[in-house]
Amino acid sequence: MTTLTHRGRRAEGRGSEKRAEGEEEAADRELNEEEPDDSKDIRLTLMEEVLLLGLKDKEGYTSFWNDCISSGLRGGILIELALRGRIRLEPLALRRKRLLERKVLLKSDAPTGDVLLDETLRHIKATETAETVQTWIELLTGETWNPFKLQYQLRNVRERLAKALVEKGILTTEKQNFLLFDMTTHPVSNASEKQRLLKKLQESVLERWVNEPQRMERRTLALLVLAHASDVLENVFSSLADDKYDVAMNRTKDLLDMDPEVEAAKGRGTEMIWAVLAAFNKS
Repeated sequence: MTTLTHRGRRAEGRGSEKRAEGEEEAADRELNEEEPDDSKDIRLTLMEEVLLLGLKDKEGYTSFWNDCISSGLRGGILIELALRGRIRLEPLALRRKRLLERKVLLKSDAPTGDVLLDETLRHIKATETAETVQTWIELLTGETWNPFKLQYQLRNVRERLAKALVEKGILTTEKQNFLLFDMTTHPVSNASEKQRLLKKLQESVLERWVNEPQRMERRTLALLVLAHASDVLENVFSSLADDKYDVAMNRTKDLLDMDPEVEAAKGRGTEMIWAVLAAFNKS
């Protein structure tokens, strides 16, 4: 799985279960207040943002050497569904389970309006037995030896996300010839939207650094986790000056090195985010 690297210079029982559910409901109520919808900004899903971070602006494709982004996008789907109140982790019981042992439960099957999210929601609803976060990432990626579970694989995810970004006016579609084959590419056509995304993430670990994950906006926290899991974090900070780059990378490393079990227990509706990080840490 991915690692953070630095460039050189420049080189308990029912009571606890009820408390957990109560904290989750309170976190859901806070979601709209915490993350207001700005009509001036184009609303992107976490998966679309991760893909946008991974795309080469002019070439319109992700690095051929990046073998992490596929699973990272699936993790983004789970977090997006959790933030939208469609799924959650099973509540803590008397025998406290670790994040990677807790099952993903359906909370609401109401359509989200996003094709990938709704397809995943149908898969989760259709399973006879609940699965863990790590298992779902593997199933959605198609990494399973069980032929009966290949039906849960999400296909052509990158291309479907790219088409969604084309429809939102952020990417365009071109054909490029690579000697032996032609490939559809999606160069960035709305550079200001990508710059807005980069600036938001850069500021979150620089000017707006809060030092405590539970005080960070959930979507920002999720995006930093997913950028790390998808091996596109370097793209976020590469434009910074050396001194700011070092600060940003060190703070992000400190954030990602935190114990997911401890941070998830602090509430604020971030359990799925930390469970996804725990899954990639184990991979």
